[in-house]
Amino acid sequence: MSLRERVPTPLHGLARSSYARLGQATPGLRMLPSFVVIGGQRCGTTTIFKHLTEHPQVFRPGVEKGVDYFSLHYDRDLDWYRGHFPVERLARLRTQGHGAPQAFEACTYYMFHPFAIERLVRDLPDVKLVAMLRDPAERAFSAYKHELARGFETETSFERALDLEDERLEGELERMAADITYESHAHRHHAYRRRSQYAEQLERVLEHVPAERLHVLDSESFFAAPADEYRRVTDFLGLDAWQPPRFEQHNARPSKPMPEHLRARLDAHFVPHDEALERLLGRTPGWRR
Repeated sequence: MSLRERVPTPLHGLARSSYARLGQATPGLRMLPSFVVIGGQRCGTTTIFKHLTEHPQVFRPGVEKGVDYFSLHYDRDLDWYRGHFPVERLARLRTQGHGAPQAFEACTYYMFHPFAIERLVRDLPDVKLVAMLRDPAERAFSAYKHELARGFETETSFERALDLEDERLEGELERMAADITYESHAHRHHAYRRRSQYAEQLERVLEHVPAERLHVLDSESFFAAPADEYRRVTDFLGLDAWQPPRFEQHNARPSKPMPEHLRARLDAHFVPHDEALERLLGRTPGWRR
């Protein structure tokens, strides 16, 4: 259980700042991640994060599931990042009888952010990466509903938000490249189609890590056979064979289905991107089977 889950909601800010101060005072005692879940957004990453956290060898950050160091806070230093993770000696005590402890985080922005993976691999050169994907049209619609509910999206029509996407994102990559502290609201919160164009994101990942250190799964396959998919992930990570007592779906946002004309529009848009993904993975994604 995270520190965030142990304290009342009004005290979350105080808990976060207190944990950060403690971590910054003791970075040399703390672990760095051996693997990172890099996304994608609204693809089931919260579910795989929570189930990986249940594994007796695995340790999460103290407060949030993702630190966003390599995307939003890279103007800080590696000690600041390390301060978010457990004390290594205590982690080793907790994993006695199992294999060595492994720390990780899950950040749904890392895979899409244009510079995060390069930074991540530079600072964690032996890291393994896990990417979870989902039907791209459904992901785009789910992301829109998520951003609208959180107040980051102001358009009450998904169709209008899709129409505005290119205009909103124009020039944002250049601004991000020019200023390491610049956080693009549009790039982070309004990239509905582009964030579902998985092949181009994974190609960028593979420019920085060998294929044997990247594991890609899709939510359709995971939720159809969670025990099998979980075992494949833990095997990839070199963890002891272990299964949670049950598998649940977390952070879902049920609602009315997407309008059919928008579904058709997005399906047509994603055909070449899904074909590129199939060539890249050497298999058919679960949503196309």
